[in-house]
Amino acid sequence: MKAILQRVQLGSVSVGGKKIAEIQTGLVILLGVGPTDTEIEAKKLALKLAQMRIFPDENGKMNLSLLDVAGEALVVPQFTLFADTKKGHRPSFVSAGPPEIAKPLMDYFASALRELGVPTQEGEFGAHMLVEIHNDGPVTIEVEV
Repeated sequence: MKAILQRVQLGSVSVGGKKIAEIQTGLVILLGVGPTDTEIEAKKLALKLAQMRIFPDENGKMNLSLLDVAGEALVVPQFTLFADTKKGHRPSFVSAGPPEIAKPLMDYFASALRELGVPTQEGEFGAHMLVEIHNDGPVTIEVEV
């Protein structure tokens, strides 16, 4: 699994002109699933992201986690994280997990975040989404498990 985290003050997803998810302080998580990923990787990633200390403490140092700041998460399906751009000018996405693997694992990942106490919303798998991200910092981190 691959994730791009963006620490945000606001994040939302719209599909077909209708807002389907919105968070305030927290993380927008662009999430890609590989063909061999399992619930083990999904759970490990959820725990890592919930506990990652990337929010400022009273001294402005990145010392607090999503759980510490009672932040929210917005999980956005992002198969393009597995783009192979080595040849030519058109990316190949054959390294991305197929929908029958990716969709259930994304659902499991979001559920694992909720079980950890993180209020979590989701984008719509397979839909054309407009994602609004008010990156705070900016802080953007790539994580792979």
